[in-house]
Amino acid sequence: MTETSAANVNPEVCPVCGQGNRCAMEIEKLTGQPQGPCWCTQVDFSAELLSRIPAQARGKACICEGCATRSGAAPSD
Repeated sequence: MTETSAANVNPEVCPVCGQGNRCAMEIEKLTGQPQGPCWCTQVDFSAELLSRIPAQARGKACICEGCATRSGAAPSD
C-alpha cells in the first residue's frame, strides 16, 4: 500500500481477513454509546498473528475475534 492508502485504513475492518472486527472501542467512538470492555483486551495475540497485520494498519485497526480464535489467541492472565 502507499502512504495515501495508509490514511484510508478502516478501523472497523480486520486488517487480516477484511471482515468487520466489531471492536467495542470503535463502536463507542461511532455511536457515542458506552460499551463494555472489548474482548480483545482480555486475550494475548501471538507474534505470528500480529506479524500478519500490514504495517500501515498497525495501531489503527483491530484483529477480529475469528482471526484471533483461528490463530489460537489465549486469554490473558
